[in-house]
Amino acid sequence: MDNQKIHMNGGDGPNSYANNSEYQKQLVGYSKIVMAELIEQELDVGIINPDCSPFCVADFGCSVGGNTYLAVQNIIEAVETKYKSNEQDQENPQLQVPEFLVFFNDLVQNDFNTLFNYIHGNKPNYFTTGIPGSFYGRVFPKAFLHFAHSSMSLLYLSRIPEEVLDRKSAAWDKGRIHYSSSGAAKEVEAAYSNQFRKDIQAFLDARAQELVPGGLMAIITLTILDGVLPSDSPMAINFTILGSCLQDMANMGIMSEEKLNSFNLPYYYTSPMELETLIKTHGCFDIVRFEKLPTPLRQVVIDVQTAVLSVRVVTEQLFQQHFGKDITEELFQRYAEKLDSHPVLKDDKYRTDASYFAFLKRKTETSKPGS
Repeated sequence: MDNQKIHMNGGDGPNSYANNSEYQKQLVGYSKIVMAELIEQELDVGIINPDCSPFCVADFGCSVGGNTYLAVQNIIEAVETKYKSNEQDQENPQLQVPEFLVFFNDLVQNDFNTLFNYIHGNKPNYFTTGIPGSFYGRVFPKAFLHFAHSSMSLLYLSRIPEEVLDRKSAAWDKGRIHYSSSGAAKEVEAAYSNQFRKDIQAFLDARAQELVPGGLMAIITLTILDGVLPSDSPMAINFTILGSCLQDMANMGIMSEEKLNSFNLPYYYTSPMELETLIKTHGCFDIVRFEKLPTPLRQVVIDVQTAVLSVRVVTEQLFQQHFGKDITEELFQRYAEKLDSHPVLKDDKYRTDASYFAFLKRKTETSKPGS
C-alpha cells in the first residue's frame, strides 16, 4: 500500500473529517501566537520582488475543511503585520504588503471540492489553487515558495514497509494492523522507523529545493514522548482494539485471515528527539524553534462516540479500500463497544502523546538537494 490512496473522509456530513477534527484545529490555534512571533523575527521582507511577485504560501497535506483555512489565515496575517511594520522603513521605502498566492496540497483523492467551497465561502483576501500530489516529492519549481506549512501530515508514511507484509520476514506483522499493537515484534517497529526516516529525508529534500533561501517552514506533528514505548501509547491501544475487532470478524468468516494479515495502517508516531535529530542531520534548515504545544481537549471528557468518530474519519477510507465498504459499520460498532469498556478515555496515564511545533528556516549557504 502506498500513500497515494490515503485521504480523510470528505464532504461535510456527520462522518466527515471537516466536522470531526477539533483536535487538529486546536493545534493550529495554539501555534498562532508563536508563529506570528517567529515570522516577525525571522522573515526577510526582501525575499520577494515587491513590484511583481506574490508571496507564495503552501499548505502540505491540507485535507478538507476549516483547519487549513485557519492555518493559512494565521500565516498571512503575520506576514502582513511584518510588511506593515516595515512600510515606514526609510532604508526600504519600496516595501509594501505583497499580494498572496496560496497553494493547497494533498493527494489526488482529497476532497478539493468541499475544501474550496469552504475557502471561497469565506472570501479570502488571497489567490488560491489546489496542487494534487505527494509531498514526499517535488510539487513546485525550485526557489518558488516563501512559506511552507504542514500540520498533522508527516505521521502518514509514503508506503507500508515491504517487510511488514512479507511472510518470510522477521518483521511480518501477522494478525496485527500496526507496529504499536500489542505483541508486535521489534522488527516491525524498526521497519516503520526506517520508512519514516526515508520519508522525512524526501520531504525535507523537496522543500529545500522549493523554498527560496531564507524561506520559512512550520511543522506540527503528533509524537510519542521520549522514552515512552509505542505499545504504551494511546494510539497503540486504539489500533490494538481495532485489530482485535478485525480478528473477530475474520474468525466469523466476514473476511479472510489472509486479507487481515495483508493489512497495516500507514502511520508512524515519531519521538521529539528522533524528529529533531532528523531535521538537524538533513542540514538544509536551521531549527528556529522546536517546542511542545498544549494538549488539545485535555480538560474535556471525551465520550465514546466522539472518540470513535475521530478515528473513523482518518482510517475509514483505508479499511474500505482493503476490506470493502460492507465491513465499515460493523467494524466501528465493535470498536465502540470495546473502547467503551477500556479506561483509555478516562485515565490520564494513557496520555503519553504530545504534539510538537517546529519552525524552520531554509539555510542560504547549503547547496540544494538535487541541484
